[in-house]
Amino acid sequence: MNKFVSHNLGRDPYRTFSPEMYPLSSPLGPHGTEMAEGNGELLDDINQKADDRGDGERTEDYPKLLEYGLDKKVAGKLDEIYKTGKLAHAELDERALDALKEFPVDGALNVLGQFLESNLEHVSNKSAYLCGVMKTYRQKSRASQQGVAAPATVKGPDEDKIKKILERTGYTLDVTTGQRKYGGPPPHWEGNVPGNGCEVFCGKIPKDMYEDELIPLFENCGIIWDLRLMMDPMTGTNRGYAFVTFTNREAAVNAVRQLDNHEIKPGKCLKINISVPNLRLFVGNIPKSKGKDEILEEFGKLTAGLYEVIIYSSPDDKKKNRGFCFLEYESHKAASLAKRRLGTGRIKVWGCDIIVDWADPQEEPDEQTMSKVKVLYVRNLTQDVSEDKLKEQFEQYGKVERVKKIKDYAFIHFEDRDSAVEAMRGLNGKEIGASNIEVSLAKPPSDKKKKEEILRARERRMMQMMQARPGIVGNLSPTHPSIMSLTPMRPGARMPLRTPIPREYVVGKRKFDGGHQNPADVKRRYPSGLIGNGGSWGSLPLPQQPLGTNGEQWYMDTFSAWS
Repeated sequence: MNKFVSHNLGRDPYRTFSPEMYPLSSPLGPHGTEMAEGNGELLDDINQKADDRGDGERTEDYPKLLEYGLDKKVAGKLDEIYKTGKLAHAELDERALDALKEFPVDGALNVLGQFLESNLEHVSNKSAYLCGVMKTYRQKSRASQQGVAAPATVKGPDEDKIKKILERTGYTLDVTTGQRKYGGPPPHWEGNVPGNGCEVFCGKIPKDMYEDELIPLFENCGIIWDLRLMMDPMTGTNRGYAFVTFTNREAAVNAVRQLDNHEIKPGKCLKINISVPNLRLFVGNIPKSKGKDEILEEFGKLTAGLYEVIIYSSPDDKKKNRGFCFLEYESHKAASLAKRRLGTGRIKVWGCDIIVDWADPQEEPDEQTMSKVKVLYVRNLTQDVSEDKLKEQFEQYGKVERVKKIKDYAFIHFEDRDSAVEAMRGLNGKEIGASNIEVSLAKPPSDKKKKEEILRARERRMMQMMQARPGIVGNLSPTHPSIMSLTPMRPGARMPLRTPIPREYVVGKRKFDGGHQNPADVKRRYPSGLIGNGGSWGSLPLPQQPLGTNGEQWYMDTFSAWS
C-alpha cells in the first residue's frame, strides 16, 4: 500500500494527509505540491515550494517585502519573524531592507535565523541591530574563507543581575552589536547634560566582564550618567574598554583617583583616566589643488556638524595642500556619523576615493620630562634651507651638537638646555630662507608599549576598512607605512601646528610580523596607486595635531612620515 508522509508545513508539525484525500492518479499533494509514490517521500523541491508558500497565513506586510524586491524565501522568513512579535515591519528602515535585498539568499536566511534567536530585550533600534548582525556575518564568512577558525562561544552577562540593577536604579539598557549602553540620562534628570571632563575612559577590562560588574564599581564614585561598554561582535566579548560619563566633574575625578590601577580580578588592573571626546577626522587622498574653503563647502554638503577644516601647505607652495586634511566637528556623535558615511566607499570627493579615520589622541609628556629636553623642533622650512645654514643660525646661542633636517622640519641638538631655550626664544617666528620658522622644544619618545597599542588599533581599523572596500585604494596594503607608522617624538606644546618626527628618534617601527627595523635599513616609498589623481602626498601628513587652541592636548593622525 502506498503511503504519503506530509511535509511539516507552517506551525503545525502534526498535520497529515491520507491517500483518500489526494488520489494516486493526481500528481499533486496537499496545496498542489508534487508527491512521490512508493517510498512515501515528497519530491526534493517540496522544501523550496513550501518555503515560498509558507503555511498560507502571511501578514499584510509580506506583499510589501516582495514589492521591495526581497527574495521570496527571505521575505517569508522575515514575515515569520513579524508573526513572533520580535520585530515589526515599521521598525525596519531602508538601510536594513536594502542590505537584505543585496545579501545572498542563504546568508540572509542565516542572518535572520540568528536575529530571531538573539535576546532583543534591551535592543531599542532593531533595524540597526539587524544591520550589525549582517556585518558580523560577512566578517565571519570572510575570515572562514581565509582559514581563520571561528571564535568560541562565550558566556554572556548575568541577566538576573542586570535586571536587578535596572529595577533598583530605574536606568535603561540599550544593546547593539557594537556596544552595551547603560543609562543616559538618569531617570527624572532635570539638570544639564554633562560637559567636558565628566567622562572617564576605562581600559584593560577583562574580556568576559559586563556592566553587571562594572556599574556597582563606578556607582561608588558618583552619579552615573551613562556607561558604554564597547563590544566585539565577532567574539561576543567586550573590547577591553568602556566609557563612563558622570553627572559632574568631581565624580569623574573621584573615579580616576579611586579606580585607576584597581585590581578588578586577580592580576587584572583597570586603567582609568579622564576622556576627551575626539571631534576630528583625518581624510586622505584629496586633490592638492583644493583650498580650505572649498574643502569646508564640499564636506559640509556631505556631513552634518562640520565647523572647521585644517589643511597644511608646503612652505615652497602655499597654494597646495598636502593631499590630506582634518575635519573638526561640533560633537563626537557628529564626527562618528561623518566617519561612518564617508567611510562606506560609496562617496567620492572630487572624483577621488578618500581614506577616512579618526585622528588619534596623544598624551603630553609631564613637566619634569620636558624640563630636561635640550633638543629643538623647527618647522616651516623651505627646501633651500640646509642643515649647515640651520647650524649657523642656531649656534649664535650656544654649542650645537648636530642638526637633522627632514623635508620641511628639523631637529637641533644643543649641548645644554639653557642654550636651547635661549635659541627658541630668539628665533621663533624669524625668517630663514623664504619663510618664517616656528621653533619649540621637542618632545621625548612616548611609551613604546602604548605606541604599539595605538598601532595595533590602527591596523585593525584599516584592515576592516580595506576588507569592506576591496580595491578601493589601489595598491594600499596592510603593511603600507601609512598604516604602520608611529609617532616617536612630538614637538613642544606651545606650537599649534607641526610636522613629522625624524626616524632617528624611533624606538622601533613595528611591522605586521612583529619584527622591528631601523630607519636606515629600508627606504620607504609611497605607492602611486593610492593617489586618485596620480600625484604623491608631497610633504606628508603631520603626526601630531592640536586637539584645541590651548596647545596642551594633541591628536595624532593616522598617517606618519615615510621617506
